[in-house]
Formats: sequence, structure tokens, C-alpha cells
Amino acid sequence: MTQVVLVGLPGSGKSTIGRLLARRLKLPFADSDHVIEERIGGSIREFFEREGEPAFRDVEAAVLQQLAQDHQGVLATGGGAVLRAENRACLRQAGRVVYLRSLPEDLYRRLRNDRNRPLLQVDDQMARLRELFQVRDPLYQEVAHFTLDTGRTSVNALLSTIVMQLELAGHGMAPPPGGGSAPS
Repeated sequence: MTQVVLVGLPGSGKSTIGRLLARRLKLPFADSDHVIEERIGGSIREFFEREGEPAFRDVEAAVLQQLAQDHQGVLATGGGAVLRAENRACLRQAGRVVYLRSLPEDLYRRLRNDRNRPLLQVDDQMARLRELFQVRDPLYQEVAHFTLDTGRTSVNALLSTIVMQLELAGHGMAPPPGGGSAPS
């Protein structure tokens, strides 16, 4: 198993952490939202507005299934990927699932000026983030092999913690320090 799957609310850092983690582990990186945009031939926001959320979730489920089978590396998922039970099962079987847990207040600071995330195009973004957290946090917890609170933790600290957790889980994706074998 060489796949690491990142889940979390929009703005929790899945794409940023995913890219850097893949680079550190010398693995390919995929972002399910980018794959979806390639498949639909446009932006998720436009598709969402035109076709609706159920149609988007159907495309998302198909893309996640494909990536779980074909992608061997680090995968950043969309924030709503965990909404369907079939997706949660697929992701959990695909690799080690890391939940980047961010509180609504932290996300609001990061996303208050974001105009690209369809679910956040509302008058009261803070209320929407709290609602998303309330619904999705238990689902992220269910699918995750381990959870990291992103809060005010630096990106480098998060990366190091993920690598350590992977090594402790026996996945040995990261080369041991100094390139030699790990002490026994």
C-alpha cells in the first residue's frame, strides 16, 4: 500500500500538504478536484451551479473509485468526498487516510475572501462552515486512520507528523534518516 489519502473541510490544507508530502515521500500527487475538473471540462463551481450537487457527487464518486484503483501516491480529496458511505469505504481501502482537522473559526480566517468554493458562496460563511463541520467531522473521523489538528500548526510540523505516523504504522514510505536502515 503506497497511497496516502488526505480528507478534511475545504481550506484545511489538503492540496498544499498533499503536494509537499508527495514531494517529501517521492511519490506522485493527485488532487481529486483537479481530476474532476479535467473530466467535466470546466470548473467545479460552474458544474455545481449548472447540474446541482447530486450530479457533482456522482462524478466525484466515479473519480475517487478510479483514483483509488489507479493512483499510487498521495491523494488530496474534495471536502465532501466523505459524504457517501461508498466513498468512505473506497478511501479507507485505498490507503492510510489522514484527516486534517480544522475548526470553523480557523477556516473562516483562511477562506473569507474565497469565491471558488461552491458551498461557501453564502451570506454567512461562518455559519456555513460550522454546519459543514458538524455534519462532516464525524464522517472524517470514521474514515481516518489518524487525525491531525491543523489549527496554528506549521506546514512543516504537519508534514513531519504525517511522515512519523506513516512510519509508526509500518508503511515505511519515507526513507529512514541518513539513508541507512532504521535501528532495531
